Amino acid sequence: MNEPDDRRVPGSTLLDVVRVMDRLRSPGGCPWDAKQTHESLARYLLEEAYETHDAIEDGDSDALREELGDVLLQVVFHARIAAEEDPGWTIDDLAQGLVDKLVRRHPHVFASTSASTPDEVEANWDEIKKAEKGRTSVTEGVPLGQPALSLAAKLQSRAAKSGLPASMVVPALSAAESPASAVCAAAVEAQEADPDEAVRHVGDLLFAAVALARELDVDPEAALRASARRFRDQLVQEGH
Repeated sequence: MNEPDDRRVPGSTLLDVVRVMDRLRSPGGCPWDAKQTHESLARYLLEEAYETHDAIEDGDSDALREELGDVLLQVVFHARIAAEEDPGWTIDDLAQGLVDKLVRRHPHVFASTSASTPDEVEANWDEIKKAEKGRTSVTEGVPLGQPALSLAAKLQSRAAKSGLPASMVVPALSAAESPASAVCAAAVEAQEADPDEAVRHVGDLLFAAVALARELDVDPEAALRASARRFRDQLVQEGH
């Protein structure tokens, strides 16, 4: 019996993952795996991503390794399904596309472009991405299915980078001294509003809160999650 080779090239075990998935999807493999589609797996991809996020928030390295493995499973699963389609693509097509993108979007590493700070790198990345996608609107490429706070923050960030005025974010911002003032003004409006307008006012209030978070360089999604986690811990401590 051959002894295990501890000198395997980093990443070579990924080939084993591909082989196992091929066995599961092939005739005589797993009936459940064989019947899955991109659509049926979509919810699992989201669940695994959220569980990975939880592991990061908890600072649990072992859980993070496990959850990232589950995310990798989803990537390999979708690639295997795609390889069966006509026309389709393979895991190698996926990997090559990623390699090409990383090289293309890091010209300060693989070419002669200069970028000595993270901000310069991000600016170059955004310009290259914009040229690649041929986008004509700041909203193109923003997934509407993401959590509402993240969606609002992304759209506001896109608008700010494009030089659009703050008054486009929330009309109250143009007349307020700061986003914080706009939040207070929106709260009063929501309280005094006609019931049929409550949804719009509450939406404006939340949107202004996201603008405040951006002004303070705070991730609104992370901030709300942190508050929710603290509230959860309080409920548990109090025996509810």
